[in-house]
Amino acid sequence: TWRQWTWSWPATAGAHTLRVRATDALPLFEETWYSIGGGFIRREGDPMVPPTTSPRPMDYDSSAELLALCDARGVDIAAIARENEESIHGAEALDAGLDAIWDAMHVCVEAGLATAGTLPGGLKVKRRAAAIRMQLEEYELLPLRERDTSTEWLHAFALAVNEENASGGRVVTAPTNGAAGIIPAVGHYYLRFVPGANAEGIRRYLLTAAAIGSLVKANASISGAEGGCQAEVGSACAMASGALCAVLGGTPRQVENAAEIAMEHHLGLTCDPVGGLVQVPCIERNAIASSTAVSAARLALHGDGTHLVSLDTVIETMRQTGLDMMTKYKETSEGGLAVNVIEC
Repeated sequence: TWRQWTWSWPATAGAHTLRVRATDALPLFEETWYSIGGGFIRREGDPMVPPTTSPRPMDYDSSAELLALCDARGVDIAAIARENEESIHGAEALDAGLDAIWDAMHVCVEAGLATAGTLPGGLKVKRRAAAIRMQLEEYELLPLRERDTSTEWLHAFALAVNEENASGGRVVTAPTNGAAGIIPAVGHYYLRFVPGANAEGIRRYLLTAAAIGSLVKANASISGAEGGCQAEVGSACAMASGALCAVLGGTPRQVENAAEIAMEHHLGLTCDPVGGLVQVPCIERNAIASSTAVSAARLALHGDGTHLVSLDTVIETMRQTGLDMMTKYKETSEGGLAVNVIEC
């Protein structure tokens, strides 16, 4: 009997169903797979077992263990992440890899800031990053400037990346495509507006972000299909905030506090893209989360790292919230803004 594979692939990541059909018959075989972020997939019903890896020299399973390692070694979080990565790749390859990641992020931002027009898809969303860049550059030529434009540039950087993503451009999954604008935007904010910022600081920034992201991925999820947008934008915001705090001179406990603040205030954030496209509210949401990341880092730096709710607690709360969240609010476009916005 003739068989046909039917593969449904919407514009967003999420649950995708694979069916085998015989002509004019019911499905003979059906499975649902999830895109869980970072290029990984998982079949529905499979246990959430982390992949088998070689033991790391500085192994940790929680932020509490990570902080204990920092205390015992007298180093920061980036140094712990570096030692683990160097054990796999070596120092030279690691630095080359970090630089390649940042170069890709930088090129993406530049491309987004230079490209106007309308995004593909039925929503006809106008690209804004290039227009904002032009307005800011014109304003900065004025002899008397009355306002600080750092936040506006931060927003433009994030919009640039996610407009590139929405138009099929090259982005870095950080930790996912839908949340790809936050880490590059905050990194560009650091380079442009923080005195003394340099390439080595960007390496420390990326290593710190990776350490925080690994905790979220191991103990909860970075997938909008599993946890809603809190798992994507919330995770990216925590990664960027902790990383920025680190390169601004924060202690490991201040870094952990910054990541916790950023994640805590994204708990319950749904994933409800209008029309199934990673455009509305996703693009703008990256810009706002970039601001939150900077604010959380600055707030954490005013304390000594002591706080009531730990990053581990917030990550576990995010995991539980994702499990409790109704499916229609997790990348299905069946709830929230997706059903309350009239598509013209």
